[in-house]
Amino acid sequence: MAESFVSVHVNLQQRGYEIRIGQRILASVGKFLGQRGPVGHAIIITDSKVEPLHTAPVAHGLAATGAKVDVVGVPAGEQTKCLAEAERLWNKLLELGADRQSLIVALGGGVVGDLAGFVAACYGRGIAYVQVPTTLLAQVDSSVGGKVGVNLPQAKNMVGAFWQPAAVFVDTDTLHTLPEREYLSGLAEVVKYGVIMDAEFFGRLERDAPALVLRQGGVLPDIIARCCRLKADVVEADEREETGRRAMLNYGHTFAHALEAVTGYGQLLHGEAVSIGMMCAARLAQRLKRVNDEFVQRQQNLLLALRLPVTAPKADADRLLTAMRHDKKTSQGKLQFVLPTRLGHVEVVSGIDPAEVKLICDS
Repeated sequence: MAESFVSVHVNLQQRGYEIRIGQRILASVGKFLGQRGPVGHAIIITDSKVEPLHTAPVAHGLAATGAKVDVVGVPAGEQTKCLAEAERLWNKLLELGADRQSLIVALGGGVVGDLAGFVAACYGRGIAYVQVPTTLLAQVDSSVGGKVGVNLPQAKNMVGAFWQPAAVFVDTDTLHTLPEREYLSGLAEVVKYGVIMDAEFFGRLERDAPALVLRQGGVLPDIIARCCRLKADVVEADEREETGRRAMLNYGHTFAHALEAVTGYGQLLHGEAVSIGMMCAARLAQRLKRVNDEFVQRQQNLLLALRLPVTAPKADADRLLTAMRHDKKTSQGKLQFVLPTRLGHVEVVSGIDPAEVKLICDS
């Protein structure tokens, strides 16, 4: 049977690449790459949970092209996305004889993708890598666009680079191996795209919410492809976040990153924090009379239908504000937030009174 997949192209001149979305396509990663040139040495970076589930078909496919294949594991979890782990991986690459012609394969969720991409961006001043995301959150968001990096203890994603992958392979079958909480967490980023760019897509999510919760294969590929296309459009217009357009992708993330940092990178999954963060951003926009009650209620209803949290765990508002001031979007000491004006449209708003933000954090 012929392989079936959907392609989304990210058009960035010499740095452009294909996102391939389908079922049972992990084994074709090697063939795809081999058709574009010889792969002499591939290093698969994956985590302790993903390695026994999905490494074999990727490794076998790469080996079939004649490539030397090494697998390097990292611990699962957000705490792995740190400078100490990046340094360990750089030393491991040296030990394995990796050079500038070597290829890194990031096989796993957003943590593995961000970490392995950052390692690739820095090793030898930049070597090629491909993203093979195995979580929904990574498939619709973090694997696309070339943002790679690690966390500092007090600030998420503060150290990093822009380093575009050579390709992205999204195998929707991997989603069936995810724990329910982790799968549902990824749906927050799906909702984000509807809120910030596509009101019609938001309406589709409202209709398809029951099927999405059940991971029904009939809806997933198209939903994922639409998210990837929307993100690709933004990345093509503002690859390195220089015009401000790419900032819209951070809707809810200023609150979310602060919650993750203050609660210790573990209490909340990233998507859960984003879901809560989007509700905080919507309520802030409501207080500033940028959106009406109906907007806030529709967003909340969809998040609840997707079994996502909409209220924050108890956290000190002053600590949250401090964490927000460490956010990359802060400009000249002023807090900046991505806030909606209507469904399908958001704007970056600067200079908001911290007292208004604190009220949201305390609510």
